[in-house]
Amino acid sequence: MQNKKRIFTVGITGASGAIYGVTLVRELLRQEFDVHLIITEAGWQVFKEELLLDTTNREQLLSELFADGYHNLTVHHLHNYAASIASGSFRNEGMVIIPCSMGTLSGIAHGASGNLLERTADVMLKEGRKLVIVPRETPLHQIHLENMLTLTKMGAHILPAMPGFYHLPETIDDLVKFVVGKTLDRLEVEHEMFKRWGE
Repeated sequence: MQNKKRIFTVGITGASGAIYGVTLVRELLRQEFDVHLIITEAGWQVFKEELLLDTTNREQLLSELFADGYHNLTVHHLHNYAASIASGSFRNEGMVIIPCSMGTLSGIAHGASGNLLERTADVMLKEGRKLVIVPRETPLHQIHLENMLTLTKMGAHILPAMPGFYHLPETIDDLVKFVVGKTLDRLEVEHEMFKRWGE
């Protein structure tokens, strides 16, 4: 399958680490994939607090943030249940929630479908498609762990935002790219985000 025909969905929630989601979307667009993006309200708040971005005009912000490949980006409102990605008939090759809050993870684990992000994740699970969840929380209590186990049993891939150090990172960007690179590995997308062991 050609890159331009591969379709991925990315969800960005209010967990700390919005830069992970931004970096993933940029890389997918750089490789000319079609990307469907959902950002929760808390996710927008993290854009403002962590990335120091002006979120007053969201459409303009996204067009600037993802200028390279913006024509391949489709942004969905969090409560647009009529969106294409809410249906199992839509051919979506994989979905990543990065970073994933414990609230969103809980909603998915219990089939709540309380918004488009949770509904789309539910669709990925019921259709047996690839769902990668990148939680960013510490420490974890029993409910968090049980929800992750529940989703793992259902076929989701739990990929905590835990960067490695064997590639000798020198900057925060190096650490971010490691996590994003591991995420791309789960999607079977080639990349050069970090130096692999033995290279």
